[in-house]
Amino acid sequence: MKPAPHTAAGERRWLAHPWLTGAVLASWLLLQGSLDPVHWIWGAVLGLVLPWLAHDFIDAPPTPVRALPAILRLAAVVLWDIVKANLTVARIVLDPRRQPQPAWVTVDHALQDPRGIVLLATIITMTPGTVSCVVDEQRRRILVHALDPGDPQAVAAEIRDRYERPLKEIFG
Repeated sequence: MKPAPHTAAGERRWLAHPWLTGAVLASWLLLQGSLDPVHWIWGAVLGLVLPWLAHDFIDAPPTPVRALPAILRLAAVVLWDIVKANLTVARIVLDPRRQPQPAWVTVDHALQDPRGIVLLATIITMTPGTVSCVVDEQRRRILVHALDPGDPQAVAAEIRDRYERPLKEIFG
């Protein structure tokens, strides 16, 4: 495994990922349900040790958020789409006359950043009625199983427009 680009070969710093350290500490305190000093100490120890141990698996320190408006817009779109998809799937499942026509949809994408690709696949899977089944990084495709897509090309175009475009803005 190659060393992370933000450090010299093999160098590990105790606070290389301060946000992760803070997240581990906060999570520990929430899980304990107490603010006793012993929990602060254990949370701090875990917050320092876990990121240090995971150093080789973390690609780079978090980059500053440069596209906060795009992130907020994408979050709103995804939440709205999840609500709409829940209602659509409920209608399909509860209507005995409705016969869904499941289909495979190939979504070509132009994302470069692996985090953006994973996030796109995750968003697709979180939306009821669709599941990301295969992420082909070499061909830049995601194979999606849709419960009742109607027009598969329209579904792929909608995914690119609603999710890929903002992800390209976020991840560059």
